[in-house]
Amino acid sequence: MEEEMGRDVKTILIVDDEPPIRDILVYNLEKEGYKTIEASDGMSAINIALEQKPDLILLDIMLPKLDGLSVCKRIKNSLNVPVLMLTAKDGEIDKILGLELGADDYITKPFSVRELVARVKANLRKVEAVSTNREVEIASQEKKKESKIEVGDLELDLDKFEVKVRGEIIDLTLREFEVLKFLASQPEQVITRETLLEKVWGYEYYGDIRTVDVTVRRIREKIEKDTSIPKILITKRGVGYYIASR
Repeated sequence: MEEEMGRDVKTILIVDDEPPIRDILVYNLEKEGYKTIEASDGMSAINIALEQKPDLILLDIMLPKLDGLSVCKRIKNSLNVPVLMLTAKDGEIDKILGLELGADDYITKPFSVRELVARVKANLRKVEAVSTNREVEIASQEKKKESKIEVGDLELDLDKFEVKVRGEIIDLTLREFEVLKFLASQPEQVITRETLLEKVWGYEYYGDIRTVDVTVRRIREKIEKDTSIPKILITKRGVGYYIASR
């Protein structure tokens, strides 16, 4: 019975070069029932992540040997694991969630432990939800072939987690795919950033809507011919975003 329960315990890799911060995170996360592993520099973080395959990574930007942004990029090339970046600079947000890095979320120092734990839970819930949804979609595929969403030049294959724009495959992160899927499933309907934060990221109060804006910008850079005049993913100023059906 204990072994069966143990399989459900999520492992979190904490990467920070400051022992007091690691100690605080270890204490609070283990109190919530998570297993924790630690790394104090960028190279160790990569080795431990690839070897132990944690369920989520808390990753500081300022690290010895290799900075957190480089660590994130390398890990994301090999593992589909949510990465929550820890940063002391508010201005680093664009870089954290920037092109090719694939970070899923961020939190600025000094942070509230309560908020950080909430973010961890939300990101883990999202991974579980995506996994469950995929199982349901695969099962239903045997009965009906409705695994695709097509809106104008946009085509999403829900089984393959694949996006095509005008027939060309576009490389999106899991989070970007989920945002696009949520919007494309209800074309021409304006979705607020708060709704996207709740439905795609999985949290309300603790969310930062800038996360949504940065992710939308990343998606646009991949799917639009001209990001200054978007034709697919449209902004309704002061309200939110929608997919044009054309």
